[in-house]
Amino acid sequence: MASRAELKLVFFLFSFSLAAAAYVGSYGGHGLGVNYGRVADDLPSPRHSVELLRAAGAGSVKIYDANPGVLRALAGTHWPVSIMVPNEIIPDVAASAAVADRWVAENLVPYYPATRVKFLLVGNEILSDYSIANSTWPRLVPAMENIHLSLRKRGISSVKIGTTLAMDALVDGAFPRPPSAAAFRPDIAESVVRPLLHFLNGTNSYYFVDAYPYFVWSGNNLTVQLDYALFQGGNTRYVDPVTGLTYTNLLDEMLDAVSIAMAKLGYGSVKLAIAETGWPNGCDYDQIGGNVHNAAIYNRNLAARMAKNPGTPLRPGAKMPVFVFSLYNEDLKGGPGTERHWGLYYANGTAVYEIDLTGRRPLSSYPPLPAPENNTPYKGPIWCVMSAAATKKLNETAVGNALTYACGQGNGTCDAIQPGKKCYLPNTTVAHASYAFNSYWQQFRKVGATCYFNNLAEQTIKDPSKCSHTPPAL
Repeated sequence: MASRAELKLVFFLFSFSLAAAAYVGSYGGHGLGVNYGRVADDLPSPRHSVELLRAAGAGSVKIYDANPGVLRALAGTHWPVSIMVPNEIIPDVAASAAVADRWVAENLVPYYPATRVKFLLVGNEILSDYSIANSTWPRLVPAMENIHLSLRKRGISSVKIGTTLAMDALVDGAFPRPPSAAAFRPDIAESVVRPLLHFLNGTNSYYFVDAYPYFVWSGNNLTVQLDYALFQGGNTRYVDPVTGLTYTNLLDEMLDAVSIAMAKLGYGSVKLAIAETGWPNGCDYDQIGGNVHNAAIYNRNLAARMAKNPGTPLRPGAKMPVFVFSLYNEDLKGGPGTERHWGLYYANGTAVYEIDLTGRRPLSSYPPLPAPENNTPYKGPIWCVMSAAATKKLNETAVGNALTYACGQGNGTCDAIQPGKKCYLPNTTVAHASYAFNSYWQQFRKVGATCYFNNLAEQTIKDPSKCSHTPPAL
């Protein structure tokens, strides 16, 4: 027999589904939206980027600022556009209605309505950054309220205000299984999230979530099937033991977890939007599953699925804005290799793979994809060396700064490349940098160090020299 708590949960979920049905027709996008990030070298111009978005069948665009050139290029496209208030100015916007009004006057008014701004997002994943917990988290909703006041003063009612939150706003992060167990983290639930949901509910706006099945699968690949994460689960099912809801893919689990967490705070009818989702088309050797094959399968299946407005098991038929990440591979992003490999296009404007974001193209009509080669963990040794691109375009100053940093960390990181030592020769910038990068990375890899060094380094599985003998972590 079900416990009283389980019956209570089932009851409010039923009521929640009825409420959710009220906004089934609330968003009418045509094709998935695309996140247009620009953290890269030599990207196509905004006008060329608009043509690439159009070629991919994009239905809306989200940017991470309010760049004038981008907003001018988007004028007349009729795409719903999302702009963003930077994280660093949230405290100022919260503290002063005049600052908020000035931001709106300078970053929205000159382009609206020629550019169809639909969403104004205040900050990006701020609740994932604990370094701003005191300075910014408590000021998020006041900043949103001041922006809202500025819009109302100008008679602008069609622009919805929100903020983007990662899945780590939930207890257990991206994978609170079962979804019925989901809840917001206790450090933010009452102090930040409840006021946020109250604001979103009162303004008929959306909870914008960054939901990446890739990260759930890659961190749980022994228990979560890849096909289930790629919308190709076939007969694979997961049944929530409390709600009885049946899931056929990982994204639905993640979305319903957020919805249930909102319902537990009394805001089960707040609408959901997917601010970011996607799959990496490349990754480092010590990561898995980031390849063109998987990325194309995920995004093609996502487009085909969302074109039918299926909603989720908890919110069947509910339409929602969805933004794929991202337009380009962004080579200047730090962190592991996946961070630089989410694009639909390479930085030169060449398509990584064919995609129709409207979801209307039959999946069977796409050409064959390259076979995936990294869907299981690599077991051999890995080194961190100067990248081929950085070696070809050698920037002595940048490499020197990176070399100084690496050698200044850890114990004896660069002892072997000092004059007279066993790895001093060859006495070249590239040889010394490769040794230093590798020595640093091997020491600090297990505590989060990455093989990046401001886009100067890359991983290799080929032993680069006799002096790179620092034992690689397995």
